[in-house]
Amino acid sequence: MTVVAPARAFAQPGDAEPEDAAALVAALGARARKAARGLAMADTATKNRALRVAAETLRAATAELLAANAADIAGLGGAADCASAAFIERLRLDAGRVAGMAQALEAIADLPDPVGRELARFKRPNGLDIRRIAVPIGVIAMIYESRPNVGADASGLCIKSGNAIILRGGSESAHSTAVIIACMRSGLAAAGLPEDCVQSVGTAGRAVVTGLLRAIDHVDLVIPRGGRGLVELVRREARVPTLLHLEGNCHSYVHADADVAQAVAIIRNAKLRRTGICGATESIVIDRAIATVVLPALVEAMPDCELRGDAEARALEPRLAAATDADWDTEYLDAIASVKLVDGLEAAIAFVTEHSSGHTDAILTRNGDAAQRFLQAIDSAVVMHNASTQFSDGGEFGMGAEIGIATGKMHARGPVGLEQLTSYKYLVQGDGQIRP
Repeated sequence: MTVVAPARAFAQPGDAEPEDAAALVAALGARARKAARGLAMADTATKNRALRVAAETLRAATAELLAANAADIAGLGGAADCASAAFIERLRLDAGRVAGMAQALEAIADLPDPVGRELARFKRPNGLDIRRIAVPIGVIAMIYESRPNVGADASGLCIKSGNAIILRGGSESAHSTAVIIACMRSGLAAAGLPEDCVQSVGTAGRAVVTGLLRAIDHVDLVIPRGGRGLVELVRREARVPTLLHLEGNCHSYVHADADVAQAVAIIRNAKLRRTGICGATESIVIDRAIATVVLPALVEAMPDCELRGDAEARALEPRLAAATDADWDTEYLDAIASVKLVDGLEAAIAFVTEHSSGHTDAILTRNGDAAQRFLQAIDSAVVMHNASTQFSDGGEFGMGAEIGIATGKMHARGPVGLEQLTSYKYLVQGDGQIRP
């Protein structure tokens, strides 16, 4: 099946930087704003139809999408920052991952509509009846790197929550993104909704990113999802409100009262199930009281992972590679993990607090009191007990999908799904009241 997108849906892969990035952003924003007004008035059944047709179109376009993805991977060349196995793993699509994108769209369609929910209602002594109602945010700009499925997930969540979205994917996934966006727009068209609810800037230039970050007249919220360089650019240039998705330097702490076999199995999954996702454990923290048992078990269970330990850990287990101070703050996104020994629960809390990126951290223990202390003390967006950090995912939280894991503390935190993509307004019903 060949998916044909409208000519103005997105620029073509390989396009040069536009001469006037601000004008491009303004044009995209104006179309998105108009489309958002139409989408905001759509009923649930219509939005769900758009999502289901988009899912069907994605499945039908599997061969075309995989060919586009192969072209993206072939185009990486020898770029040092793009040719690593971990980077390619994040970029690569296969039939299973395409099916997963389609299933995520259908899962979003099955979820309750967040728009129009009554969040609160109260009556004032003067008789005014006041309701707080969930409404779409408006126009959202999503800036992301490498993983093409983000375009489908973000578009699906925005359609269901009544928001128009402008996507700026990385140049490395341009061919894949073009096909995905065309499928999403096909779903919108089939449901009679404005196709410009989903658009892409289509260009790799950073000037357009800066334009989106400054487009206060056209964009209501920017969600960046990428590495440290993107985050720093956002912090420096943003004028539009942002919902930051920082890197995932996630920790798994093996407490003295852990079930060792269970802890080792959890850590193997947390590190190696998919090394290129932000919920992967990057740092393994081990209580000294149990280290002589845990370290050999970890090395035996993870021969396909490079474990880098501090001097004390290496003295106990010589098969560990040497860690440097930089390792404690590194998001590897690869089959590498740092190993740190600590003296008890409070030392573990202090270490995790110092080095965590605030994404997801876990404690592995059978001691309920220790678990509660860790859960309360660690100020990350997601804190777990006896579970793999790779569960830090919108789909696993029952959200259908996610637009990212927010690591800040304002508006939304943790997996950002449908409810987090709404704002609210007050509806006030009177009967002739005037203010004295």
